[in-house]
Amino acid sequence: MIVVERYRPDMTACWNLFVPESRNGTFLLDRRYMEYHQDRFTDHSLVFRDADGSTVGLLPANECSGALHSHQGLTYGGLVIGPTSGSVAVLDMFTALCNYMRMHGLSTLHYKTIPWIYHRLPAEEDRYALFRTGARLVRRDVLSVVPRFERLPYQGRRLRGVKSAQKAGVEVLESSDYAGFWMILEDNMRMRHGVSPVHTLADMDLLHGRFPESIRLFVARCDGEVVAGTVVYESHRVAHVQYISANDAGRRHHALDRLFDHLLVDVYPNKDYFDFGISNEAQGRVLNAGLVEQKEGFGARAVVHDHYELVI
Repeated sequence: MIVVERYRPDMTACWNLFVPESRNGTFLLDRRYMEYHQDRFTDHSLVFRDADGSTVGLLPANECSGALHSHQGLTYGGLVIGPTSGSVAVLDMFTALCNYMRMHGLSTLHYKTIPWIYHRLPAEEDRYALFRTGARLVRRDVLSVVPRFERLPYQGRRLRGVKSAQKAGVEVLESSDYAGFWMILEDNMRMRHGVSPVHTLADMDLLHGRFPESIRLFVARCDGEVVAGTVVYESHRVAHVQYISANDAGRRHHALDRLFDHLLVDVYPNKDYFDFGISNEAQGRVLNAGLVEQKEGFGARAVVHDHYELVI
């Protein structure tokens, strides 16, 4: 029998020990990451225990307007599954979850899967359980991913960009100057899209301080000036590009081509996957062709990230 409990602060240590031992958890699902924006969400995370009282699963989640979301403040956040739980156990967890939601007046589950490239071991039992419980696929995003093995060659345009940047003297290095990069990022997002980054500079400084080995900033410089950069979230198998931006000089000198070539060849050659992230808009219904083609120019190809809705 599976017992479901709502997460409480006194469970923090147990939660944070379970995540790295799970088959599909990453540092984003650590409470120290999740709670940087706890004032913006009503947390309703769940802990699943077996008959012996052992933790067998976690669901990072928040509550909003009578619905349960796996978590709106995270890129992904489905069921975090322990190494000993198989398909039958996960089906039992979903049955217990549905019963819990009925008891607590939660009418709908909005569920973001954890893409399989982030799994240490196969962990897609939740997708089968979603199918069995009648969940509906409501969104599908495209991640552009470069695998470690059998890499495709760069597109000619990207190769020319790398060579042009090298000729212009563009250099790439790791940096702690988040404030300098954030100025470029905020200017770009405001002018091109009329929005701000999801994370404020204060957010990123806080998170980098908590996870210095997992959150890294790389910048491209030309004549000593930072002209482009990217923030990389590094997990067990994946280097994920969280933010990318370049100013006018960076675009003119093809600094991003030089930057990503350096990351793929020199920094992360041994990562199983290099994830450029999504190129989608409008809840996955629109694909930004120019953006995805730029990523695919480095040999990236599609891995999908699915979102489901389950009406209780």
